[in-house]
Formats: sequence, structure tokens, C-alpha cells
Amino acid sequence: MTDFIAAPSVRALALQRGIDLKTLAQDLGRTTIAREDLERPPRATAPSGENSYWEVDHAAFGPVTEEPTSRFARAAAANLAAANAMIPQVTHHDRADITALEGFRRTLKTEAQERNIKLTALAFHIKALARALRAFPRFNASLSPDGKTLVLKDYVHVGIAVDTAHGLMVPVLRDVDRAGLWQIAGEISDLAARAQDRRIGPEEMGGASMTVSSLGGIGGTGFTPIVNPPEVAILGISRTETATLWQDDTPRPVPMLPLDLSYDHRVINGADAARFMRYLCGLLEDPRRMMV
Repeated sequence: MTDFIAAPSVRALALQRGIDLKTLAQDLGRTTIAREDLERPPRATAPSGENSYWEVDHAAFGPVTEEPTSRFARAAAANLAAANAMIPQVTHHDRADITALEGFRRTLKTEAQERNIKLTALAFHIKALARALRAFPRFNASLSPDGKTLVLKDYVHVGIAVDTAHGLMVPVLRDVDRAGLWQIAGEISDLAARAQDRRIGPEEMGGASMTVSSLGGIGGTGFTPIVNPPEVAILGISRTETATLWQDDTPRPVPMLPLDLSYDHRVINGADAARFMRYLCGLLEDPRRMMV
């Protein structure tokens, strides 16, 4: 790699901190460097020889085909491995009754068609998450690499994990706490489409308050997403399932949305995570509360 892109402010900060941007770009396997890349903790490396147990001649056991991994995939793998190794992560599981939310979304179907906007449930989830991040500021924070300073953010940006043919991309919706539902829905569609076509610019990545990873369109009943540093939490969403709840002696089918919050235990404790998720579920269960 001979060329890389970095804003003048990023180059100045790198010079101040003694960081070689060319080397950093090579280590990350990217051609763009953002300010967040300078804030990342050092990449975790395994002790010498620790990975030797998987250095196996697989062809000795039968036919194989070798496929080289892309630089994009290698960089993502390194970041995920470092995050998993260096952050004490815990996942809190909860679920929300989204009967009212889905009913409200159905009433907006005609208006969505007139606006030519695809109003997915994800737009509501992001709107609710923005309110929750304002209500619980420690979730809208980042811990310094040395662990001595907690940076509390006075903005709400939400990353959305997009599954593409060239790997996972996480474009960011800016200032979602000040955006309306239609704007959020439109931006989700726009960012997701451009991510599929690899038309996301470096300025549209990084700086998120929290990332949302939704597998609802694929399936599953729950999962454990990995925190995306320098964020301190990530929200996972699985496919809505119909559960039977009892109202007195009467069974009632209810659409329940599984939610999974992984968090950095150095910043967030279990009680805080439970309160955050109950607040978030409350917004999803009664979407009118998002407006007040």
C-alpha cells in the first residue's frame, strides 16, 4: 500500500502523537484513516506460537480449495479479535412486545408509499435508541485507551451494520436524536444501498455513539454482538417471534422482539444495562413515548 487518505486534522494529530500513518494504514489494511483510528487501543497480538495448533495441512485429510481473504476482511478480523480480547464484554438479553409499534407502522404504510420511503422497523428502533442514549449518558461514551478518562458525548450518532458481498460495513447516521422518523428511514435506505455498492465515503464511517446489528431479516432468536470500540456498547436485534402471553386466563399471541445488548463492563454494570434495556423496551412497546 503506497497511498492513503487522511484529513489534515488527522495528519496533525498523528504527528503530535508520533503515529506513522502509512504504517497504521498498512496494519489496518485500509486506504483511509479517520480520527477514530488514532484513538483505538493497540491491537492485541497472540504470544509467539500460540496459534500453531491450527497450522494444519488440511489437504492431508482430503481435497481442499484455498481462497485468499481480502484486506477488508483481514482488517475487520483484526479489529474484532482485539475488541474481544481486550474488552470485558457482557451481553444482556431482553425482549419487547411490539404490538403497538407494528400497528402504528401499518397506519403509516400509505404515507410511506406516497413519500417513496421504505419504513422498516429499524427506523423505530434507532429512534428509540437515540432517546435511550440521551437518558443514559454513560452508554453514549468512549473510554480512553489507557482507561483513565471517560468521554461523554453530547451528540447521538448511530452506526448500522450492513451485510455486503465485500464484508460488514458500518455507516453512521448523524444526529438521530434531532431527526424525525421519515428522515431516519430515508437515511437507512440510502446508506444501506450505497454500502452494498461500496459508495460509502470515509467521513460516513466512525464516530458512532452505538452500533445496531440487526439480523431480523435473516433469522435467529438471539446472539452476542461484539462491542465495536471505541464505543462501549452494541445493540443486537433478532427476528420478531410470536409468543403466547396470558392475560388472566386467556392466552394472547404477542409479537416479541428479541434484543441483545453487549457492553464494556469497565464502563457499564449489569444493573445499568438492565435499566437501559427496560427503558428501551418501554419506548418500543409504547411508541407514543418517543414523541414526548
